[in-house]
Amino acid sequence: MLHRSITERIEQFFEKEKKAALMVTGARQVGKTYCIREYAKQHFKYVIEINFLEMPQAVALFENATGSDDILMRISALTDIPMEKDRTMIFFDEVQECREIVTAIKFLVEEGSYRYILSGSLLGVELKDIRSVPVGYMSIYEMFPMDFFEFCKANRVSEKVLDKLKNCFEEKIPVDDLIHDRMMDLFRLYLIVGGMPAAVQRYLDTNNLNEVMQVQKGIIQLYKKDIARYDPEHKLYLEEIFQLIPSELNSKNKRFILKNLNENFKFSRYEHSFIWLKEAGVALPVYCVQEPQVPLLLSKATNLFKLFLSDVGLLAAMYADGLQIRILNKENNINFGSVYENAVAQELCAHGFEVYYFNNKKQGELDFVIEFEGEALPLEVKSGKDYTKHRALNHVLESPNYHIQNAIVFCNENIEVKDQIFYCPIYMAGFLEKRTVPEDYIYTLDLSVLQD
Repeated sequence: MLHRSITERIEQFFEKEKKAALMVTGARQVGKTYCIREYAKQHFKYVIEINFLEMPQAVALFENATGSDDILMRISALTDIPMEKDRTMIFFDEVQECREIVTAIKFLVEEGSYRYILSGSLLGVELKDIRSVPVGYMSIYEMFPMDFFEFCKANRVSEKVLDKLKNCFEEKIPVDDLIHDRMMDLFRLYLIVGGMPAAVQRYLDTNNLNEVMQVQKGIIQLYKKDIARYDPEHKLYLEEIFQLIPSELNSKNKRFILKNLNENFKFSRYEHSFIWLKEAGVALPVYCVQEPQVPLLLSKATNLFKLFLSDVGLLAAMYADGLQIRILNKENNINFGSVYENAVAQELCAHGFEVYYFNNKKQGELDFVIEFEGEALPLEVKSGKDYTKHRALNHVLESPNYHIQNAIVFCNENIEVKDQIFYCPIYMAGFLEKRTVPEDYIYTLDLSVLQD
């Protein structure tokens, strides 16, 4: 069984929330259904699964239903699994096929006899259709492909080693050279296999990268079929955008150039296509900011962006044949920058960061900028030996306008600190974590002077 961190989040949700449903969203094939099934089997005596894609007749359950009792009666007619109060989990899968589900969940949760969990890929579903969540009745967790540390655990890297690496990251002390070299080897393997569970499992079962690539190409074809099925009006542009991602990332500036689609292409006209790919979980847009200052959102330029794939393994599979071998051979005559950047973007998004980049004609371009502990944190990604050369980063750190205190350069080398710059192994990108407010954040204001 592949370890997925979202399983712990699901457990914590149902332990804390006694009167609410949970929806798990994300791209197709990231493992949503599997994780939900495993959780439900371990924690409930009875599990009823209704897949709206495989059972189109189930959509009728929610059409013209008069209330929770009516819906529950219809569910009981659809299954022979007992419905025992407080011991039954009802799992609605592929909910993008049933738009009425959100309204129905409110009434089912209010009725209170059973627990509910939902899953959907958001393919072809507008944001407002599925995420107009009744406040207090349902929460949404987004699931991503396996991150690098989940991949490490799948390859039996011990918790002790991962804890030691995290300590090195936090204390900024070098990693043991042998451990560092093996972790770099494992990271290069991750660039090829990626984090789609089916591809990871095929590698674990066979160690055959050709078989892994066949799994990846099957997923890519599935995404293309989804494009054709869910958005026939825009499918030609959608598929072309999807196909262009690898070449655009490999270009000199890595930005998505609209004229490569069509000389007369206007972003405002086809903005829907990019939003669709993002909401489907297929692509990760990283927008440009005009200033590397918090809050970054205020200087976001919506028509300037890089477009990454949601899984670095799929990206590698879309490049020309032979890239996988060249990565494993550590060849110096090929630019791995786009693959490295995709891995970092994927890692940051999976850990909840809003990711941007900065570009200025005078100062140059920063690969990424995130908000970290209330400050703007520039991130550079270097795949070669010249990792200490970063003109744009130097300019930004020296600028009196930005007051940036620290920066990170992710590279192939061991940990090193020079002035404001933390040189960090690329495999440690996942140790960047957002600081969250404690669950019990109690604050009492003394208003006695106003109450006399």
